[in-house]
Formats: sequence, C-alpha cells, structure tokens
Amino acid sequence: MKFCPKCAAPLAPKISGGRERLSCSAEGCDYVFWGNPVPVVAAILEYKTEVILVRNVGWPLEWYGLVTGYLEANETPEEAVLREVKEEMGLEGKVISLVGAYSFSRKNEVIIAYHVKGSGEILMGEELADYKLVPPAKLKPWPSGTGHALRDWLRSRELTG
Repeated sequence: MKFCPKCAAPLAPKISGGRERLSCSAEGCDYVFWGNPVPVVAAILEYKTEVILVRNVGWPLEWYGLVTGYLEANETPEEAVLREVKEEMGLEGKVISLVGAYSFSRKNEVIIAYHVKGSGEILMGEELADYKLVPPAKLKPWPSGTGHALRDWLRSRELTG
C-alpha cells in the first residue's frame, strides 16, 4: 500500500501504537495502515486411519500440505474449517479438537489449526492438483506455516514431530 485510501496522500513510516507503521503524510489525516494479519483455518484431516495432505494447483510437484482456507465474514473458525474440508475434499467433517494458533508472518496470516475427522467419498475440489493419504507415524512436519500445527498434533499423539 503506497497511498492513503482516505485522501490519496502518500503513506510514510511513522510510529503508531508503539511500532513503525505506514501512516498518511497529509496534515490532519489520521489514517494508519495497521496491516493486521488475515485469519486462515487449517485441517489436519484424518480420513479412516490416515491423514490427507493436499497439493494446491500451482504448487511444485513435491509440495503437499494441510487443507487450508480463509475465514469468511460471519463464520466461526470451526465452521470455516469444515467448509474448507467440504469444498476441497468433498468430505463431511467433524472437529475433534483445536490444535493451536500459529503466526505465518511471510504471508501476514494467523493460522487456526484443527484436528478434523473426515467421512464420505473423496471428491477433490478445483483448487487442488493432487492429494495423498499418509499414516500418522510417517508424517514429517515442514519447518513453517501449517507444519508447526502438524508437529504439535504429532507430539500430542506421542509420535515424532
């Protein structure tokens, strides 16, 4: 963001709320770009005895991750994660537990991760290129983003993480 959405003056760094933030440079305009993170939900999606990992369209062939999506207006994180499970995998879901909340600063997101049990027939949505089923004992957390949630979930089950 380079210009103020209120008066179109350039934004410039200024201390606001104890941190340097982009603020309007115009005299008398009080606009501050707070840059609040975007809430994302993630599902450690257990299907039968395995966990579903997905590869989004456009990701490299070797990248797989959790089912994720943005929290929409007027829905709870639990509703959002079940909606994403349905949209991306065609499965009915049941939230088993909250795994945790994780900062993903590279994309300015906060990830709210859940353990979800899925049931029904897998029908992959259009956002996905592939999926794979992995036994929990063979899962290996990745070093950022939803990988932290997977690590914590594995530890809670006394599996390596």
